[in-house]
Amino acid sequence: MDALGAGWDKQRSRLRKSLRRVDVVFFLLCTLVGLDTIGSVAAKGPEGLTWMVILAVVFFLPYGLLVAELGTAFPVEGGPYVWTKLAFGRRVAGVNQVLYWLTNPVWVGGSLTVIALTTFETFFADLGQVGTYVVGLIFIWLGVLAVAMSLRIGKWVPTAGAIARIVLLGFFTVSVVVYGLKHGVQPLSASGFAPSYVGFIALVPFVIYNYVGFELPSTATEEMSDPRRTVPFAILRSGIGAVLLYGGPILGILLVVPADRIGSLSGFIDACKMVLTVYGGSVDPSGAVTLTGAGQVFGTICAAGLIIGLLTSGVGWAIGAHRAQAVACADGAGPRWLGEISAKRGTPIRVNVLSGVLASVTMVLALSLTGGSSEKYFAAGLGLTISMTFVSYVVTFPSLLVLRKKMPDVPRPFRVPGGWGTATVVTMLPTLLVAFTVATLIWPGLGVGWFGTDGNPDDSLPTAFAGERLSYTLSQLIPLGAAVVIGVLFVLWGRLQTKTQDPAGELLPTR
Repeated sequence: MDALGAGWDKQRSRLRKSLRRVDVVFFLLCTLVGLDTIGSVAAKGPEGLTWMVILAVVFFLPYGLLVAELGTAFPVEGGPYVWTKLAFGRRVAGVNQVLYWLTNPVWVGGSLTVIALTTFETFFADLGQVGTYVVGLIFIWLGVLAVAMSLRIGKWVPTAGAIARIVLLGFFTVSVVVYGLKHGVQPLSASGFAPSYVGFIALVPFVIYNYVGFELPSTATEEMSDPRRTVPFAILRSGIGAVLLYGGPILGILLVVPADRIGSLSGFIDACKMVLTVYGGSVDPSGAVTLTGAGQVFGTICAAGLIIGLLTSGVGWAIGAHRAQAVACADGAGPRWLGEISAKRGTPIRVNVLSGVLASVTMVLALSLTGGSSEKYFAAGLGLTISMTFVSYVVTFPSLLVLRKKMPDVPRPFRVPGGWGTATVVTMLPTLLVAFTVATLIWPGLGVGWFGTDGNPDDSLPTAFAGERLSYTLSQLIPLGAAVVIGVLFVLWGRLQTKTQDPAGELLPTR
């Protein structure tokens, strides 16, 4: 079965089989293990680890099963766009895909860039105002160049990122043990791990965001060797690895950094710097850290590894999101010229470049509008990234149930076990959780203080937006609304091109 029209056939001929099973495992580790949210989870205290375990069961596991079935039943380039199109039609899928794609430039130009800049200034040198813009743009466009390379070469970027994560987070965890043996650790009480509703709504966006990305290799299915076996294999192994790689560092931060000094933006950076003093350096009574000797050397290496990890996160997501957007455009759900695949490299270079421009604009606007406040820039950018991604998931996830009903005879090499009832649970749990997450991101503190419960919803606002609920909410709603408008315009553009070429209204019939 071909889920795409003949408009994609010309572009399909330019793809090359480049992804082996091991490549997909490393690709997923790179995209699942995001270094920009570790501090956000640790900043909420030990309860963050509790919710990580709970959400691994009620979100991560069913989400992985859902993607494994869809990715093996419909192994077509474009992944989520194709699943959504088959379930709900081209127009819905086209708008939804734009949200999924635009997440990447917002993320790269937002939280990834600000953490890279903060890391650089913490371990290397102060950049100043001009230097901040210059280094930020270099960071963004290095990613664009990496994504533009042929997948045969470009796949090594996520692989390097996965290895960098394993080495960096592994070394950090070992260093925490050494630091604890030498200086002792922060006491963690059992009550601190107790789950609460306030903790849940504060943590659910970051924990669930840590757990997404399983669908990305399916956007390059036609460039994958034996996708029907590779997808489930990679999901299982990368999923286990992601939980372990998150849990150790977050526990390490809680053990070595005083609770009142853990920040969402700098939590992991500060913890790295502190534990590295066991190799050379000191911490003064105010908490200021100075690295010397081997500590300074290791600090430089870890800082470089962290920046590489951030860059490769953006590259990994871009490889997937950009391909899906190009497929959508070639299929008639967007401007045809954006659906062009490079005959030489086999990559959607036009989408790549446009994404780089949008990421650059995001960075410049964010720095300007927040007055250079890194914490505000980070909070607004990360919240918007998560909410845009999750709005698209609210539409994509139900495709599992819809396609089981619409296309029951399609072979499913991997099938969610347990029949229709289990499939319903596997679909509804992730869908409801991401929908709830979007609501709590737009209105932090949703439900706090309701029905006579304790708490003030304003306490759930990001620290950088304390007392500025309207400002924060607008920072989420306005870009979200703009993204939906862009999606609608893309679909109308694609439809207009269709009508000028085929009076029947279809670019090319879907077979």
